Amino acid sequence: QVQLVESGGGLVQAGGSLRLSCTASGGTFSSYGMGWFRQAPGKEREFVAAISSGGRNAGAVDSVKGRFTISRDNAKKTLYLQMNSLKPEDTAVYRCARARSRGPEFRSDEYTYWGQGTQVTVSS
Repeated sequence: QVQLVESGGGLVQAGGSLRLSCTASGGTFSSYGMGWFRQAPGKEREFVAAISSGGRNAGAVDSVKGRFTISRDNAKKTLYLQMNSLKPEDTAVYRCARARSRGPEFRSDEYTYWGQGTQVTVSS
């Protein structure tokens, strides 16, 4: 059974940085695209970034381009999200997910396994 566990969230001031990690167990991590999504209170879940199985191709939502970088280490079965220049509007629960395909996939319905999430809070 595939399990995804996020870590690295926390409270940070605007302009600061955090690096989220998502460690996978079960399944073949290197065969699937991975993604990050977020959900703020009272808002719908939002796509943040996605990466292909081999890490060559990636994409992100416009609001984080230039600030967030998605990457993966297949040997460690770990997905990362480096978040720089954080803004209060980045406050949300961030969840990683495994895609059905090699990806990258940009829609949540293309993902089959999800982590529980990690809270990111950016103060102004």
